Amino acid sequence: MKELCTGPFTRAFLAELLGTLIFVFFGLGSALRWPASLPSILQISLTFGLGIGTVVQSVGHISGAHLNPAVTVAFLVASQISLFRAVCYICAQLLGAVIGAALLYEFTPESIRGNFGINSLNSETTEGQAVAVELILTLQLILCIFASTDSRRNDNVGSPSISIGLSVTLGHLVGIYFTGCSMNPARSFGPAIIVGNFGTHWIFWIGPIIGAIIASILYNYLLCPQYQSFKEKLAILLGRMPSEEEVEEEWEERQEQPRRKSMELQTL
Repeated sequence: MKELCTGPFTRAFLAELLGTLIFVFFGLGSALRWPASLPSILQISLTFGLGIGTVVQSVGHISGAHLNPAVTVAFLVASQISLFRAVCYICAQLLGAVIGAALLYEFTPESIRGNFGINSLNSETTEGQAVAVELILTLQLILCIFASTDSRRNDNVGSPSISIGLSVTLGHLVGIYFTGCSMNPARSFGPAIIVGNFGTHWIFWIGPIIGAIIASILYNYLLCPQYQSFKEKLAILLGRMPSEEEVEEEWEERQEQPRRKSMELQTL
């Protein structure tokens, strides 16, 4: 509750809502079927990639620019965000996606809406294949996000917003043929709720979230592990800092470990 009432948390919530609203509005807008020219795969892919890159650059310093429930779940698995903040972020993202889709739907002529950018399976794609594709697409995105925003890196990382935007573009260049490419449950949820089409909507939650969890475990626990104690991780998940007694106890424990190992070696 203390976190909820703070200014930074309120600004972060609004940043996630506004950022997802803008991303969904422009992304879905690129898939509208205007009579003059039908949208190409490249156009849609670049729009989604440029959209996420622009929003990450705009609100990344305020909320971290998750803009995606799968990204938030990945950070939760990595113990880099509290459970309470994760739930609030996902609510903000879903609300922003619905508002963005509703605004675009209202401003677009009825004859132009088409299927309104709803994610749907290719006629040749099975549900199992769709889940697998969404899993892999999201996995590469999450790996890119963790790698490009890792503060422990000393090499030239470049611009995280550009890297993440290119990763989203990459996913769309392939994924559109299979599922219309989601990689983001909020992006799928917005237009689905406005149009009222939830035929295979579950795929665009299960695939991205499983992919995000796998990517988070791979990066944060295997490829580039973060050496945090259980108490430190628990404190982050619960949204609280450890007390002075806990910090002192943890420090003493770390100091004692080399001594214990030395004594064990001497005994051997």
